[in-house]
Amino acid sequence: MIPKKIAIIGGGICGLYLAWKLSSKGHKVTVFEKKDKIGKRACSGLFSERIFEFIPESRKLVENEISSVLINFPKKTLKINFSRKFFLMSHFDLDNLVAELAGNGKAEIALNHSISVLPRGFDNIIGCDGPDSFVRRNLGLKNPLYRLAIQGFIPEKDSSDFVETWPIEDGFIWKIPRGKEIEYGIISRTQKSKLLLDEFLKEKKLKLDRIEAGLVPNGLIIPFHPSITLCGDAAGLCKPWSGGGVIWGLTAADILLKNFPDFVKYRKELKSFFLPRIFLSEIATKAAYFLGFKVPWLLPENLKIEGDFLV
Repeated sequence: MIPKKIAIIGGGICGLYLAWKLSSKGHKVTVFEKKDKIGKRACSGLFSERIFEFIPESRKLVENEISSVLINFPKKTLKINFSRKFFLMSHFDLDNLVAELAGNGKAEIALNHSISVLPRGFDNIIGCDGPDSFVRRNLGLKNPLYRLAIQGFIPEKDSSDFVETWPIEDGFIWKIPRGKEIEYGIISRTQKSKLLLDEFLKEKKLKLDRIEAGLVPNGLIIPFHPSITLCGDAAGLCKPWSGGGVIWGLTAADILLKNFPDFVKYRKELKSFFLPRIFLSEIATKAAYFLGFKVPWLLPENLKIEGDFLV
């Protein structure tokens, strides 16, 4: 393949992963990151073991292992066992690890570089610039649906191998044992997210430190363009039931790498892979919530699922 000059907008996990892989293939890659340092903080960093298939070096970042989740509906608790274990790690540290790998591949990472126009002089442009993507807006595409996620921490040791959730309208509250500390948070579309979390914390007599918040996109949006495309959160790729986006984003990145530089073919395969999974996952999630709130006795007490792709 003739080496291409590629601009990647956004130095998050997907942008850095693509920079690493594309630069390793001999392409000249520049990552434009608006912040002054690499690393996402507003994220739980709970990834399935698939993360090691994408980034084997990430094993050294593991803080705790998770085998199951307890879903606490008002009148019944459902235990879901994961067919693939989940692992907790710092998203900030993971980003910086992949940035190091990208740098080793000779990718250039330009920090403090906010984009107001699409950069010129590049053969290809890839928007990996998050939920409120400038590249997506510049292309005149609609925004995905948004949910708000809020997280905070309690300095209490807990190495349990399960997480807990409390379903609410359009989302849930969570508790994640991180080994050296415990994380609580909420994800919801409602404007009352913070109020609901505050009420939960008051009831449980908890007070959080280091509170972070961020938007979570939902709904695949991908341009039909020969030289500009989107990946990860910029394309609205997050799991409908949990809001997790890293494994879905990296899966999309591998589809892009497989088809590069044919962005039209990438778009076709991306839609073919994700749209049925998004549709069926949304139905499964709505069914679980309906049963849990309306007819909880119909729910089994134990289930086993594949945590990245429910169906």
